[in-house]
Amino acid sequence: MSKPKVLELFYDVVSPYSWLGFEVLLRYKNIWNVDIHLHPALLGGVMHATGNSPPAMVPKKGAYMAKDVERLSEFYQVPLRQPSNFFQVVIKKGSLSAMRFLTAIQMSHPEFLEGVSRELWQRIWSEDKDITEPESLLQAAKKAGMPEDLAQKSLSLMTSPEVKTRLKENTEKALEYGVFGMPSIVAHINEKTELFFGSDRFELLAHHLGEKWLGPVPHKSRL
Repeated sequence: MSKPKVLELFYDVVSPYSWLGFEVLLRYKNIWNVDIHLHPALLGGVMHATGNSPPAMVPKKGAYMAKDVERLSEFYQVPLRQPSNFFQVVIKKGSLSAMRFLTAIQMSHPEFLEGVSRELWQRIWSEDKDITEPESLLQAAKKAGMPEDLAQKSLSLMTSPEVKTRLKENTEKALEYGVFGMPSIVAHINEKTELFFGSDRFELLAHHLGEKWLGPVPHKSRL
């Protein structure tokens, strides 16, 4: 078998589309010949640097997004549900604390990064719960199976200069690749990089990888 192709996923748990992209990509990690690298990054930083703005800030897009999330939840088999106070939760509170927490985990205990990321999405985009308070972050880590002492250590590290720098570096790396929103996948194919934005570019990604696209829930397609 040829060497696995590297796929870098840049994501932020404030983005529901990032959750969709994250879950679909990871469903293919044992189907495609790929090596997936997860990069927590700040969507707000990317938006600011590129002059982009959240779709919900445009009234027509916001109304469409509410319906779109509902349809995509069923199609992608991801339990998405709009927060009851979208602007307070997503726009005002944001995800800085959560992304610093994930960055601390990425640096010290990367084996828990996937699980804790998923639980933070679950909290904000399925259970309508907080992802900004320390106890909320610890609850997500607990549900992901992360030992309490390791979670507490990551919590204590999240305000350190090292973690802040790494999160900034992750975000700047995304910008260097041309990222303007999330999720964004950077595929390393034949010594070239290809950027795929959004949660609906997997068929095109598969084509460029020379792999088969079996839909967003591949295990069902293979039955």
